[in-house]
Amino acid sequence: MSTTPTETRADQHSLFGWSLAALLRDWSARVDAAADDLPQGTRGYQLLTAVVHGNLPSQAALAATLGIDRTVMTYLLDAFEGCGLVERQLDPADRRARRIVATDKGLEVLAAMQARVTAAEEELLSGLEPEQRLLLRHLLERAATGTGPDDNPCRTVVEATTQHPRRGQRSPRPVSR
Repeated sequence: MSTTPTETRADQHSLFGWSLAALLRDWSARVDAAADDLPQGTRGYQLLTAVVHGNLPSQAALAATLGIDRTVMTYLLDAFEGCGLVERQLDPADRRARRIVATDKGLEVLAAMQARVTAAEEELLSGLEPEQRLLLRHLLERAATGTGPDDNPCRTVVEATTQHPRRGQRSPRPVSR
């Protein structure tokens, strides 16, 4: 007797945790490959996404949002500025603060990265019908809302893909390069 997705036999164990871990591991590897030409790979993709879409008032706020040490953030932004992807601008409201703004090149690179990440995600979920993919995304986003100390998707991804493994567990792929 087989079970449907809506029913579970009492003696059948759940593969929910394994399913989430397997998807996250594969998603992380695919996004790492898609973001390979950015400084810091996936972390760099998250940074550029936060700069463009985060509406963050300062370099310090960007570091806090992504859960990156402020001194590490300085070096990361130096690399992005050196590539012409972002620039630091004086904040007109506080001359001591710097706003991080994407350049035109940074916007183009992010658009290309988002297209590659979307393609990687579609490939990851290729075993599902298009309607099922949309439903899965919707349900996962809905289920994940409110599960952590904050609802910042960038920080959540960085933390989830850089956790320290428990004893006996395999270490996840590192986000930073």
